[in-house]
Amino acid sequence: MNLFADLDEIVKENEPLAGYTWFKLGGPARYFVEPRSEEELLEVVRRCHESEVAMYVLGRGSNLLVADKGVDAVVIQLSQESFSRIEFQGSCVRAGAGADLGLLVRESARKGLSGMECLSGIPGTIGGAVKINAGGRFGDIGNVARSVRLMDSSGYRFERKREDIYFGYRMTNIMAKFIIEAEFSLIENDPEQIGKMLKEILMLKKNSQPMHSRNAGCVFKNPRALSAGALIDKAGLKGTEVGATRVSRTHANFIVAEEGARSEDVLKLIEIVRQKVLERFDVELELELEIWE
Repeated sequence: MNLFADLDEIVKENEPLAGYTWFKLGGPARYFVEPRSEEELLEVVRRCHESEVAMYVLGRGSNLLVADKGVDAVVIQLSQESFSRIEFQGSCVRAGAGADLGLLVRESARKGLSGMECLSGIPGTIGGAVKINAGGRFGDIGNVARSVRLMDSSGYRFERKREDIYFGYRMTNIMAKFIIEAEFSLIENDPEQIGKMLKEILMLKKNSQPMHSRNAGCVFKNPRALSAGALIDKAGLKGTEVGATRVSRTHANFIVAEEGARSEDVLKLIEIVRQKVLERFDVELELELEIWE
């Protein structure tokens, strides 16, 4: 039975997911849904909950690996206009979960609002960025978060204020399935100065990361007081290949996929890297990459 027979305008069956990810890898989703409104999202979520069908939330796919066989689940992408709005009010900005992170960073800078510079060059959506507390050496999105509006897997909607949310290293205590929108508190500053900082951070990333290849960003979280990339490099793993995938020679915490690559190749390479680093340094690397199997 088709769970969404009357919602064919927003639902695709057996939709290939590779094109929705930066790796360009992976099989299809049983159902792929792009709700046009919060009420449509609520209806989809209720049906999944009542039928006990698994749900995945897809942003820009910039830190995601989908298994070659795909996922027997409902994949929901909040990409439509109602979920992608960015609204400024003084030094505060409210952004939908599907809003582009890079656009928010640039618009904030243009308006002379500081606080988002640390996210320069990081791809993704606002929802994904908040969920994992995206950032880098210059800071993270949790520093400027003010509140987050959420929906759980049963369709219950609620809000969490900054004091209720723990923003840790590439994680939060947000357990709700969906982030609907988030509000941020920024600081007025000279637009030229902010723009200069954005360019400096972006240039640093361009010089140290394989930004123009098929990859999903950092594969592993940095262990406490250590660099995952440095450990992988010292283990002699730069350039290690499995099939048409390899550990980047530019930055060892990136895995690059070439034409003909498979998700299985990435998974095998991840295990090789983990095992070698464990053997050499007695450090267990934790994934930053999200994997759907």
